[in-house]
Amino acid sequence: MKQTIHSEQAPAAIGSYSQAVRHGNTVYLSGQIPLVPATGELLDAPIAEQIAQVLDNIQAVCQAAGGSLDQIVKLNVFLTDLGDFSQVNTVMAEYFSEPYPARAAIGVAALPKAARVEMDAVMALD
Repeated sequence: MKQTIHSEQAPAAIGSYSQAVRHGNTVYLSGQIPLVPATGELLDAPIAEQIAQVLDNIQAVCQAAGGSLDQIVKLNVFLTDLGDFSQVNTVMAEYFSEPYPARAAIGVAALPKAARVEMDAVMALD
């Protein structure tokens, strides 16, 4: 059975989608950009801080689903500048510990609201 997940600690969906959907023990998290939940505005800060905001948003949705970042098994990272990839690795090391999730990093032409980074994830609950 499909269950939608919502967290007030993460930005509200800006379209016709859910923050996450749980099916069985698997949670599919929609893409998060560096929106500040309290304001709904894009974080105007260096890319490392934007990446951290994205991961904070993902963490909030994980917690609303009854999980944590430690249970993410797959993470997709979308960047408008692949030159920011080293910053992704640096910030991810502050949020994740081994075993790290599987990951893809994809260069894209543009992201919603002119964001520089977006991430989505799959979480497996115990």
